[in-house]
Amino acid sequence: MDRTGVATRMAEAAAAWLDTLTDDQRQVAAWDFPADDERRQWFYTPTDHGGLTLGAMRPAQQQAAMRLLRSGLSRPAYVTAVTIIGLENVLDEVEHFGASFGRERGRDPGMYYVRVFGAPAPGATWGWRFGGHHVSVNHTIVDGVLASSTPCFLGADPAASPLLGPHLLRPLAGAEDLGRELVLSLDDGQLDRALLSPVAPVDIVTGNRARAGAGDRPLPLQGVFRGALSGPLGERLAAGQAAMEHAAGLRAEHLDALALTAEPKGVRAAELRPRQREILRALLDVYVGRLPDELADAELAKYASADALDELAFGWAGGLLPGEPHYYRVQGHRLLAEYDNTQRGVNHIHTVWRDLDTDFGGDVLAAHYADAH
Repeated sequence: MDRTGVATRMAEAAAAWLDTLTDDQRQVAAWDFPADDERRQWFYTPTDHGGLTLGAMRPAQQQAAMRLLRSGLSRPAYVTAVTIIGLENVLDEVEHFGASFGRERGRDPGMYYVRVFGAPAPGATWGWRFGGHHVSVNHTIVDGVLASSTPCFLGADPAASPLLGPHLLRPLAGAEDLGRELVLSLDDGQLDRALLSPVAPVDIVTGNRARAGAGDRPLPLQGVFRGALSGPLGERLAAGQAAMEHAAGLRAEHLDALALTAEPKGVRAAELRPRQREILRALLDVYVGRLPDELADAELAKYASADALDELAFGWAGGLLPGEPHYYRVQGHRLLAEYDNTQRGVNHIHTVWRDLDTDFGGDVLAAHYADAH
């Protein structure tokens, strides 16, 4: 199935979900396209992501919403996403069932939002998103073809939780373990080029910006909420970030070194040995493999040739060993994959896959409007 077929399947799932809603629910769930001021807002914090929450849906409506989510992800990515949603119950226990974020329950698996922009139909231009704490899935369809599946964010808190028996629940183990395997495989010269900063940032560098680009630096944590938090909660987040940065020794020169640049920083894939290049390809699969099953292999195939892989760079910040705060990114002309694990005692992972040209449709959507006028 190609991008047209996947878009048609999404349209069928979106239309089926919308058909289950009452008029009042549709006012919240269905907005006109493009509604860029809203559609290009995205979050990964426990804030209002915009749309109808799972908690406000009947069971059959929830099922239809999950069918829509599945249409936009590979099966492994879907399993990962719904596991992350379930972690809200674990995180609630970690925080002694005390978090509120100004609502009745702060850590709530019902607070995941779905919104459709435009009328989903074969051949149409429209979009949809599914988002909540540590999940943000965004798709844009142009003239019936899937034009963009980014930004796509998955996080996990806790990153590792105990299960019965000698095992841990680690939804993002691949992103962590493959990144560390690659950095530990580097020789001294390669590592010197890969190490962006000896200190890791406390979050991904691009944050939840609508468009990532040169000069991006980590945002204040309280700013990654709808309507940037103020008052006591915002003050607590700001104080917590300041304490984390002070404890880590994060200074202005580290942020300078970590800033996103048009020319990718780090060790170039062209400098990697064959086994290291295999690890890099496997790491890429953790990110681009979030695409629906029929498209993931084709996306990864873009980096099958030596020339295409060579243009990527791998950068690392922070410690190399488990338990040490760390960050990495893989960047190319368009692709950007970011990972951070520094918070909550290095047991809180953020990962994002972005396309520097076509997030939210980007250049493809601009060309569509140019042709239409």
